[in-house]
Amino acid sequence: MLSKIMDENYTLKKNLMLIGLFFILTPIIIFTSLFSIISLGKTQISENKFKIDETSVFQIPKSGIRVYASLPNSFPTVSGSAEISDARVVLIRNYLNYYHSPLEKYASDLVSNADQNSLNYKLLTAIAQQESNLCKVIPEDTYNCWGWGIHSKGTLGFNSYEEAIANVSQGIKEEYVDKGYIEIDDIMSKYTPLSNGSWAEGVKKFMTEIEDGSYF
Repeated sequence: MLSKIMDENYTLKKNLMLIGLFFILTPIIIFTSLFSIISLGKTQISENKFKIDETSVFQIPKSGIRVYASLPNSFPTVSGSAEISDARVVLIRNYLNYYHSPLEKYASDLVSNADQNSLNYKLLTAIAQQESNLCKVIPEDTYNCWGWGIHSKGTLGFNSYEEAIANVSQGIKEEYVDKGYIEIDDIMSKYTPLSNGSWAEGVKKFMTEIEDGSYF
């Protein structure tokens, strides 16, 4: 009889212990599973957002390359991810490095000034390639790689590449884009009116090469 009572007490304690473990472990397992699901969802959303932003920044319009930046809401340097902004600088720097251009160390300036003036980030580099072989053929001590301000008395000079980049970026925005010169071909008609079309084709080609790396 005593043995039976002890067995029943042991069984009861064992059942109570199992029930207690169930109520302790079940919430922990549920919470852990929910946390994992939420974390995975956030990671996928972040990855998708980056892909969308990346496409909006790097895609070249097929109907004609425009000189202004085609960004949906705001510029990457203001509210976009650092990865996107850095990627654009890397693309410009790699291109300039490949051609041994003195502009290489100013890749960040080229991108930031393009953003400040709502320009395509590849535009100034492409024009510099077309006009001066990326600053290799320019009047001495002018820092003018863009053929900017050329007139009968000579070429406009700047005190540094930084000053040149800032002035040319602002000039293209105010004297071209703001006045309706949106496509590269539009820019050419005013920038170099005697061109037979090769200027625009060259600039568009260089912009494409910067983006897809086809210059290698």
